[in-house]
Amino acid sequence: MSEEKTEPAEPKDDPIASTILELLGRGKTLAFKDIAMALAEKKRKPKDGPELWRRYVTAVKQQAVHLARKGRIEIVRKGIVADPDDFKGIVRLRLPEKKSKK
Repeated sequence: MSEEKTEPAEPKDDPIASTILELLGRGKTLAFKDIAMALAEKKRKPKDGPELWRRYVTAVKQQAVHLARKGRIEIVRKGIVADPDDFKGIVRLRLPEKKSKK
């Protein structure tokens, strides 16, 4: 019997990471708050208050940093791509820009 080698499957993205990629896939730049609000609306229950989105901000930041380290998104501050391990202030997220060949 020959053993067939299989490539290890790519790990599935975290649901929050998937939401980030889905929302950015529409050609937008978004803030952490925008993504947290979209997540909150997906998971909202009738008794949840209007500030539900705040519960998701930290998780969105963590997943955004993870995705940025892998090069799947960019964290942008004042129009410049920021280091995912060292950024402060108001930032936006976007998909990586395509490099044009000259």
